[in-house]
Amino acid sequence: MSRGRWSLTLLALLALSPGCARPPAAIPLASARSGAPIGASTPAGNPAVDRGIDFEERAAELGIASTYRNGGEADQCTILESLGGGVGWFDFDRDGWLDLVATGGGGITAGKTISGRPCDLFRSREGKTFRPVAAEAGLIDASLYSHGVAIGDHDNDGFQDLVVTGYGVPQFWRNMGDGTFTAAPSPAGEDIRWSSSAGWADLDGDGVLDLYLARYVNWSFDNHPRCGPSATIRDICPPRSFEGLPDAVCHGNGDGTFTDASATAGLRSDGKGLGVLLADLDVDGDVDVYVANDTTDNFLYVNDGRGHLIESGLVSGTALDDQGVPNGSMGIDLCDFNRDGLPDLWVTNFEREWFALYRNEGRGYFLHVSRRYGITDIGGLFVGFGTVCDDFDADGWVDIVVTDGHVIKYPDASPLLQEPLLLRFDGNRFRRGSPAPGSYFALPHMGRGLASGDFDGDGDLDLAVSHVEAPVAVLENRFPQSGRSLLVHLVGTVSNRDAVGARVEVLDGTAPSPALQVTGGGSYLSHSDRRLHVILPTSAARPAPRLRIRWPSGIVQEVEVEGAAPTLTIVEAGAMPGGGHAAPAGGAP
Repeated sequence: MSRGRWSLTLLALLALSPGCARPPAAIPLASARSGAPIGASTPAGNPAVDRGIDFEERAAELGIASTYRNGGEADQCTILESLGGGVGWFDFDRDGWLDLVATGGGGITAGKTISGRPCDLFRSREGKTFRPVAAEAGLIDASLYSHGVAIGDHDNDGFQDLVVTGYGVPQFWRNMGDGTFTAAPSPAGEDIRWSSSAGWADLDGDGVLDLYLARYVNWSFDNHPRCGPSATIRDICPPRSFEGLPDAVCHGNGDGTFTDASATAGLRSDGKGLGVLLADLDVDGDVDVYVANDTTDNFLYVNDGRGHLIESGLVSGTALDDQGVPNGSMGIDLCDFNRDGLPDLWVTNFEREWFALYRNEGRGYFLHVSRRYGITDIGGLFVGFGTVCDDFDADGWVDIVVTDGHVIKYPDASPLLQEPLLLRFDGNRFRRGSPAPGSYFALPHMGRGLASGDFDGDGDLDLAVSHVEAPVAVLENRFPQSGRSLLVHLVGTVSNRDAVGARVEVLDGTAPSPALQVTGGGSYLSHSDRRLHVILPTSAARPAPRLRIRWPSGIVQEVEVEGAAPTLTIVEAGAMPGGGHAAPAGGAP
């Protein structure tokens, strides 16, 4: 988020701008701690290979028309206008095809009143077109100036429920299983403090999803200072003008109700949360929490297995950048870029700050390696928000997509609208992809939320992107696929049904397997499809691969991958040893 050009801290960071930074030296492949790629079609580390971007924007022809409104036309210059909104892929009606939800934002009047807009919901027609169904599904409440979506099967009934965050009381929509949602009491009670991102996970190991709710800053019209580059030009105030708000942990009771567990969870109260990721970061079998804070230290909460969270950001090396400075952090994702089996962390930041790649060194420790792996080569002019790490071309190496766009009205260094980024790892360094002229990635946008999911059922990952005051984009993946993509849907029985925290290894004779894990939260204000994207070898000489699943319950299960279907559903085997039950593509059990 914006520090404003009048921020002394930002001025101190000018030394990190692209014109002053020395490009990091190339890192030999042997020292990158990386494994061998699967079915790589291009020589690893060869910068001469054209690394283009092959996504096609199709929202209009698919029938998806949704625009996030922030009320900026009232010219009140509130920090509320800067956050934007999110998107989420989920199969809410369980017909086997991903549907899309997008938050609507709200309005601000010259009389200093704030209003909300309902979410938009689009039901898929077998991935070919979409139909707007928010009204008939019951998502008509316009009381909340909305930002984010968090999707999870809270009551383990097989239907995904929906939480909407924003400025006001967060909304909780229970999926009734008949194509409709009903409003239920908010997980946060009647607490109206400003919430941003949220994520679902079973933090205390009782088999029921809990909600981690990130909160932003203590802004209101009663606390609305005047900021700007001059006495006559007003602009949005930076987050340093406000105190942060404490996050919340809402313990799921399993019956559609929640208990506030914030006090017993061990949360700090000095963050300014924008992004949340729930994942087993220290690989000890329970779900930890990482929070991307805006201009304050990022938090890494290590779970003791019973839902008590021990904040270890500084100790783990994930609180600050490589200069010991807290960043304006927004988006976040899990990213095992070097295929060593350990989950790394990826964070998008404000302009004149490098995006952060934290390499997992094991035992709960991380190392900031953005310079070493080429992240700093993109420069410091981007304000990054939504982000997804995955292998979009199935070449065995992770790719990273970032949406960008400024947060103040009169930026002095970076443009207001900014191009999105696709960074491709080649086993040695990340390199920025080259978009075709006139394509989505070649044009500037006011990007915010980002979510991935296979909406057309072809096995690769597509994208949805939310913008401020511009229509949602849907980007169909047209990359030639170097390897075989498989989307694995895990269904917990002893564990929470969404299997958040489950880890999957590919047993195909290569070692180690990349860290594949079902996560909660991630990106920025958005929800990506929870099916794991597994890349399988295409060589006929290799035996049929097997998948080893380590469920949150502690059960370990192995399943052989048979057939050529692009999706595979695996049900937790309960107390049965080994074996397991695999179901073909289609509606979830």
